[in-house]
Amino acid sequence: METLESALKLILSHVSPLRDTETLPLSPALLGRIAAKNILCPMPVPPFDRSPLDGYALHAEDIQSASRETPAMLRVIGEACAGCTTHFSVAPGEALRIMTGAPVPQSCDCVIRQEDTDEGEETVQIYAPVPSGGNICLAGEDIQKDALIVPRGARLNSGYLGLLSSCGITEVCVARRPRIALLCTGDELKQPGETIEYGQIYDSNQLVLSCRLMELGCELMLLKATSDEPDETARALEGALPKADLVITTGGVSVGKRDVMHRALPLLSATRLFWRLAMKPGSPMIASEVSGRLILSLSGNPFAALVNFELLCVPAIRKLMGDTSPLPQRFTAPLAGSFPKKSGQRRFCRAFFDGQQVHLPSANHSNGSLSGVETSNCLIDLPAGTPPIQAGEMVEVVML
Repeated sequence: METLESALKLILSHVSPLRDTETLPLSPALLGRIAAKNILCPMPVPPFDRSPLDGYALHAEDIQSASRETPAMLRVIGEACAGCTTHFSVAPGEALRIMTGAPVPQSCDCVIRQEDTDEGEETVQIYAPVPSGGNICLAGEDIQKDALIVPRGARLNSGYLGLLSSCGITEVCVARRPRIALLCTGDELKQPGETIEYGQIYDSNQLVLSCRLMELGCELMLLKATSDEPDETARALEGALPKADLVITTGGVSVGKRDVMHRALPLLSATRLFWRLAMKPGSPMIASEVSGRLILSLSGNPFAALVNFELLCVPAIRKLMGDTSPLPQRFTAPLAGSFPKKSGQRRFCRAFFDGQQVHLPSANHSNGSLSGVETSNCLIDLPAGTPPIQAGEMVEVVML
């Protein structure tokens, strides 16, 4: 059996970032896309010296002796609000009424807050001094011109998009969405709305994995579910391989007579990279390659398929996208409750991390059960030989 780490290393060694790119307008549709190039700030942000408060822009030298007892008296020459495009020139002995966000005239070297004045309109009394440079947000204070704001390979989140918008950037070059083919196999599978007979079940893998692929920003190629006949499955895969960047299948990977992937993949002259993982759930997984295309064949059990997908398929997809950090975040945290089962082999359990502790759902933890997944945001990684765990013990968390 392959360890998770060796299997992941093997998979990633057969994945190269997509070279195709596309340039798209700056919009929420870019959320989750991968930057294909370094993006530099084309201008200083803010682009001018501005006031961080409501008050008066003036010369610091005019108010160095100002106090409540002996206020400085200045003539008010006008008013500047946020968005003001007028270029004011303020001479010694004068002040400009200024609002938060308004540009500070180049002739001024400080801003006094209005609470330290009588808020006069034609003349103003100043009750406190301000040093030169005081209360001014300088041009470029947030971002300098030509500063790197988005590195190549970064996944665009709301923060990155906000930075791009603040710099006036209108379009972004991103990696093409990877095309992922998904095929679910099994004689027992029926789709919701179809009539099921004794011995048949409704397929959940197709919808769960389709949703996850869409969440990841993939272009989904959804193949019609096939039976456990190897010729039918091989034909479906053969048709998808030239169009897909990666093929994912579920079912037919264990040791039964009807486990179809063991018979279908040889019909494609597939090279097997590994079969079976030293972990639970999801041990009977197959990774193979056909003409430079990876086929990752997951367990048919719903939770096992999801574990295989998150731990092995997601990093491969992220690397395809050009993500420079494709692996999930890991850390240790205390378990809120207890887990009464011992783990003879390495085991992954569905869980929820609340920012401080890890909570296990009370639902069934079997390979074939999806209960509890709907409220889970992580897995806990229990090494082989782990005894029952008591509340407060530290466990390793894998964020999803």
